[in-house]
Amino acid sequence: MTIDYKNLPKEELFGQGNVGCKGCGAAIAGRQAMKVLGERTIITIPASCMATLGGNNTKTTWKVPFYHTLFECAPAISSGIRAALEIQGIQDVNVVSWAGDAGSADIGFQSLSGAAERQEHIIHVLYDNEMYMNTGGQTGSQTPLYAITSNGSLGKKVKKKNMLAIMEAHGIDYVASANIAYPEDLMNKFQKAASKKGFSYIHILAPCHRGWGIKPEETVEVARKASECGMWELFEVDEGKRRRTYEPPFIPVADYLKAQERFKNVTIEQTAELQTSINKYYGREG
Repeated sequence: MTIDYKNLPKEELFGQGNVGCKGCGAAIAGRQAMKVLGERTIITIPASCMATLGGNNTKTTWKVPFYHTLFECAPAISSGIRAALEIQGIQDVNVVSWAGDAGSADIGFQSLSGAAERQEHIIHVLYDNEMYMNTGGQTGSQTPLYAITSNGSLGKKVKKKNMLAIMEAHGIDYVASANIAYPEDLMNKFQKAASKKGFSYIHILAPCHRGWGIKPEETVEVARKASECGMWELFEVDEGKRRRTYEPPFIPVADYLKAQERFKNVTIEQTAELQTSINKYYGREG
């Protein structure tokens, strides 16, 4: 079924009244996804910026059931919710664990991997701002090579963990990367994930202007450059079949790096190294 973008529901199930920063990529991702997931959705979120945006027991931005879980176990909680729904014969509810870098790729990885191995009928979302922004912008496994963080003023010395490849290796129903700068692509992928009977994983690039050193109004623009230069590939693996969903124009990687303060110490040689890596990955010359 194709999404009718011109007639998306006007109701906001997430976004209005949240306490996020201006231009928050995580909030944009939540708003876009909920346009597709709809009101028959239950969300679990561990400690993260997104949990803070969601609110507390007296006020919440979510217009659907929202559970604030412990750091390491959002997918496990979602698995329990799905089991409870199935016992009651309820099938038409999207159960989504929605976590940041730490809650997905690091401290939360054990429960994520376990849920994927069991092929639980849930969707897991990693909204990726590439740092631990809820605790001050520290380095994490999703921080890219050479990026400056609050506890790494010289820049990260190792490459970013490839979570998409790791999740694909679990043999789950659906794996996809997404980017808030491409909302139609993102919503298409959530629609596909919601149609699956097993486990789905969606990894969203969601910039944080404070950690990245950009202006709040530049969030979408810089996110778009990430895919335009090839550093953030947009693709899906649908029941084992891989397909790129956006062919980049391949702007220079330097254009993406120069737009952010976190890459201010990157040298000409390091920029050339990254450009060569991208060219090799996409099978390009030069």
